[in-house]
Amino acid sequence: MNKDVIPVTLKGLIPTNIGVAVLLGNDDKIISIYVDPSVGAAIGMFLNNTEKQRPLTHDLIALILESLGARVERVVINDLKSGTYFGRIILSVENELHQKKIIEIDARPSDCIALATQQKAPILVSRVVWEEVEDMSEILEKLAEESLQSSGEPGGEEEGDGGDDTQKAE
Repeated sequence: MNKDVIPVTLKGLIPTNIGVAVLLGNDDKIISIYVDPSVGAAIGMFLNNTEKQRPLTHDLIALILESLGARVERVVINDLKSGTYFGRIILSVENELHQKKIIEIDARPSDCIALATQQKAPILVSRVVWEEVEDMSEILEKLAEESLQSSGEPGGEEEGDGGDDTQKAE
């Protein structure tokens, strides 16, 4: 894996008619990754610390990791091919059998982001991906302004194309 990465934070979620746009960025740039509505809902629950009656899929994964002595150390959005993002989950494992072991697992970026949000782990984007994708900052500012003008409150919905873990086609 290329070690040249950009730290980002989750800037927000925008529901669309085809899924949820997950906004990741820093002070310089914001990018969007479209995810399945169910994973977008899970990310939103983790952001809002929503209580759940029963463990959902990402809760189950976290419980399994915990029982094995593992935790999400960081996640990386490491590639973009034909409009589809790719990700890696980096786990740190410490238990009675191993001193410390680092494990890297291929995963959908949506699941990477959900687990990182749930476990408050860093989210990173490879510089190659970062430089390839469009900066959505200006578009998001316009959406926020339009939303404020129409409702008097921040937020709102954005129409768009894409699918699970995809880049918006322009």
